[in-house]
Amino acid sequence: MAITKLKDLATLVSLCKRRGYIFQSSEVYGGLNSCWDYGPLGASFKYNVKMAWWKAMTRREDVVGLDAAILMHPKVWKASGHVDGFSDPLVDCRSCKNRFREDHAIQIKGQIACPKCQSIDITPPRNFNLMFKTYMGPIEDESSVVYLRPETAQGIFVNFENVASSMRKKIPFGVAQIGKSFRNEITPGNFTFRTREFEQMEMQYFVKPGTDMEWFEKWKSLRWNFYQHLGIEESKLRFKEHGPTELAHYARAAFDVQYEFPFGWQELEGIHNRSDFDLSQHAKFSGKKIEYFDEQSKEKFIPYVIETAVGCDRLALALLCDSYREETLESTEGSAVAEGESSAQEQTQRVVLGLLPELAPRKVAILPLSKKEPLIELSHRLFQQTSENWDVEYDESGSIGKRYRRQDEIGTPFCLTVDFQSLEDQKVTFRHRDTMKQDRVSLDQVNSYLSDKLKKFIS
Repeated sequence: MAITKLKDLATLVSLCKRRGYIFQSSEVYGGLNSCWDYGPLGASFKYNVKMAWWKAMTRREDVVGLDAAILMHPKVWKASGHVDGFSDPLVDCRSCKNRFREDHAIQIKGQIACPKCQSIDITPPRNFNLMFKTYMGPIEDESSVVYLRPETAQGIFVNFENVASSMRKKIPFGVAQIGKSFRNEITPGNFTFRTREFEQMEMQYFVKPGTDMEWFEKWKSLRWNFYQHLGIEESKLRFKEHGPTELAHYARAAFDVQYEFPFGWQELEGIHNRSDFDLSQHAKFSGKKIEYFDEQSKEKFIPYVIETAVGCDRLALALLCDSYREETLESTEGSAVAEGESSAQEQTQRVVLGLLPELAPRKVAILPLSKKEPLIELSHRLFQQTSENWDVEYDESGSIGKRYRRQDEIGTPFCLTVDFQSLEDQKVTFRHRDTMKQDRVSLDQVNSYLSDKLKKFIS
């Protein structure tokens, strides 16, 4: 069997639209640049990605969850530095009218040039604030300005004391959150990698000063293990340290977890030692003390923060890229591995999303071999039985071979085929996505068979 991995993003974009993973937002109106809608399968898949992260974070005794509001007091963003400093230098090419960030320019004979047309006729840079601004209340003036949050982290910082006191948490402890953020990016692109509306999965871990670098290293290791659990190819992952000129002014240390996409190595997650900057800033701007009292040592201090910040959409995209494969089967494989796996040329080529079952939007597909009433009735009964515990697809359209290929493309780990023999021997056929192997299983053992096969992946 010859296996080919994903070579270009366009192939994945096509599959995602064809199979109901991701659609262009407002496509009927020509689309809205850099905005995407997750379709029926994409919504389930993205939910599974979020739940994998949420369980990894909150099934610890030292981490709790939070769901903070998107709209926050405007002083929050003043304190965090986003109002004054969250901007990119923007330039325009006078020749082709391309607008881009200054740091995305190319160099030609020592001068910055347009990356699109190579012209050096470039406007002077202007600062461009990345926050979306709106107004709260009936009057649109400066007193009613609010912002769509550019990150979820600040909602955790301003709730530090609320969480610590209500949950009786002692340092070290963390607060995890999943939520939408918005950035008016100048140069979005690469499908769902960089968008103006996106979802973040962030955890802020509060520690005693002096222990921060130890916890920083611990969380680096824990986050690496998380990606191993998701089954991402290890050779496609790496840590990249922020150098002295790359570090944020408040950070003591920072590493990115990067994945090798078809368009190159890019950040999935940032792991940062943010020092005591955030809590100190909110104490300063709010006029209220934000401190932690250690009862054991009788000390008061402002905690340091270790941050792990994951782009949910980026991680989902990386998982789709990593799991995509094209297989060319030998004719003997195509005909002998499983009933319905035709040896015809079009059937010996298959596309597979080899997603971890925990992440797959459907765990099993119910496929009646015929539309005859007895098979349809039994198939619907099996759908009701299995869907009590699993996400199940029902498909009776097309040849059984084509239906297998359809389920391979959407990443369904198991297909359950109901044939005429099922009416006689009260057994059905389970077909495995990755091996195309088949097992004959009694009707009364269907749920236990699925549980046994999936339990090591799904908790």
